[in-house]
Amino acid sequence: MIDSNTDARHHPTLNRSFQIQCRVVGALLMREILTRYGRHNIGFLWIFFEPMSFTLGVTALWTISKVTHGMNLPITAFAVTGYSTVLLWRNCANRCALAILPNQSLLYHRNVRVLDLFIARVLLEVSGATMSFMFLSILFICLGLMEPPHDIALVLGGWIYLVILGTGLGFTIGALSERSETIDRVWHTIAYLLFPLSGSAFLVQWIPPAAQKFILLIPMVHGVEMLRSGFFGPTIKAHYDVGYMVVSDLVLLLLGLLLIRDASLRVEPE
Repeated sequence: MIDSNTDARHHPTLNRSFQIQCRVVGALLMREILTRYGRHNIGFLWIFFEPMSFTLGVTALWTISKVTHGMNLPITAFAVTGYSTVLLWRNCANRCALAILPNQSLLYHRNVRVLDLFIARVLLEVSGATMSFMFLSILFICLGLMEPPHDIALVLGGWIYLVILGTGLGFTIGALSERSETIDRVWHTIAYLLFPLSGSAFLVQWIPPAAQKFILLIPMVHGVEMLRSGFFGPTIKAHYDVGYMVVSDLVLLLLGLLLIRDASLRVEPE
């Protein structure tokens, strides 16, 4: 006769499995923070200051050079809403690339999965970019350099969309890089090309109508347009398709999960 307690230990409930994996991801997250930033100077606060310093630098350069845009939009708000989004999706993919090999020994532990390695890195990048975006927005609003968002729901919707997009992109690039390091090098080239095309430095309405349908094929553009629509309201004419956004998120996330499953079957603990 099988003891029910023994059977429960070998076959934990869904809730128990979820709790275990949350602890695993939390431990991997702390390990990643300590490995990357250490305990010296400001330590884990670099998670927040690193993306913030980049966005501040770009904002300062645009302000000093008196860069203006077609509709005389506030340069500070334009820079913050643009470059914060770039850091979100780009850093998720960059950090997930080649993430398996240096952590392969951790797969000896029964509860550690390849997916957990990617989730921990994505959470780290999303947290840093989100805290940076929130802090800079609140700071500049308090200083009078930015107006409060016109529609906070649109801002939140655009940011959530970009978070899921960055997660799917990170999963996809991370899993593909396990097959070949060339994927990592190719991705960096693609990221440089996507940077000026992602909508961070322009509005879709500023480009010729014939080119708009092509630029809107790039998923990041929709998220940036929605985010800026939330900040600037009727001042701009935003171009984004919610249906396209949902489909692109789901497709990329599903592709990433399938590739991670394949990578998990390929990877063997050392």
